[in-house]
Amino acid sequence: MKAVTYTRYGGPDVLQVADVPTPAPGDRDVLVRVRAAEATKSDCEFRSFRSSVKWTWLPLRIAVGVVRPRRRVLGMYFAGEVVSVGGRVTRFAPGDQVYGCTGLRLGAYGEYVVLPEGAAVGPKPRTMTFAEAAAVPLGGLNALHFLRRAGIEPGEQVLINGAGGSIGAHAVQIARSMGARVTAVDHGSKEELVRRLGATDFVDYTAGAVTATGRRFDVIFDMVAGSSYRGLVGMLRPGGRYLHGNPRLSVLLRSVLTTRFTDKTVTVAFAPETSDALATLTEMAEAGEIRSIVDRVYPMTEAAEAHRRVETEQRLGAVVITT
Repeated sequence: MKAVTYTRYGGPDVLQVADVPTPAPGDRDVLVRVRAAEATKSDCEFRSFRSSVKWTWLPLRIAVGVVRPRRRVLGMYFAGEVVSVGGRVTRFAPGDQVYGCTGLRLGAYGEYVVLPEGAAVGPKPRTMTFAEAAAVPLGGLNALHFLRRAGIEPGEQVLINGAGGSIGAHAVQIARSMGARVTAVDHGSKEELVRRLGATDFVDYTAGAVTATGRRFDVIFDMVAGSSYRGLVGMLRPGGRYLHGNPRLSVLLRSVLTTRFTDKTVTVAFAPETSDALATLTEMAEAGEIRSIVDRVYPMTEAAEAHRRVETEQRLGAVVITT
């Protein structure tokens, strides 16, 4: 099969299309013909081994490969069609259109991927194309996890810092579906996008820090690795909840103290990727509560360009590679 591969760490040009063996499913596995895969910041960080969250560098390098990548094919979020299933598989059948996550198995930049039946995979939303569906799991699963943890009530004021990214854009929509009034923070070029997704108010961080506005919020969802922990927690109302999806080590340590010794609650737990949560996203998509935002679609031969687009941070939505 054809796949976008890399054999050393480096810039986007290390990505090359090559022939690799087609994976074979075991008794409890599903073989999927991948039609589209999201190119994510994590893919770019695995490729270059430059992480925005420094404390994760060593454990990830050990897991992924110290000298060179152990797994030659990147890609964690995909949509495609089931080709064949193992003899003990009951959840899926050939011909099913599915989407989901490969996790650290990676492999979604190839024409085929094998996953265990119990992986975070489920029926693709009927209302979405393969490219649109591939752009949902990363942002949707993370946003759903954190906003459920926040316990948002109708009418509450919610601030989303980094609202124009994949996770932030889904968070805007999910918070709105929960009845919240959403204020989005991002670059001014993304204002139209996030307002279209449901943000009522917008703060352009290039024009001034959101912490200088003097506003207060019930919930703050922060996806910006270098944000001001003290400043944002200080914007919470009594009993407020601060959630960080991209925490530095200092944030992990301070979160314990804030939760224990103040009336604020800080959540930094990483989002589990499950088929149950994916099924919730499918229901929301088919009900029109969330929609996918695709910035650009690239063929496999232009995977390096896709990574460059992701790294510019100028994209308005997800970057997708079709296989």
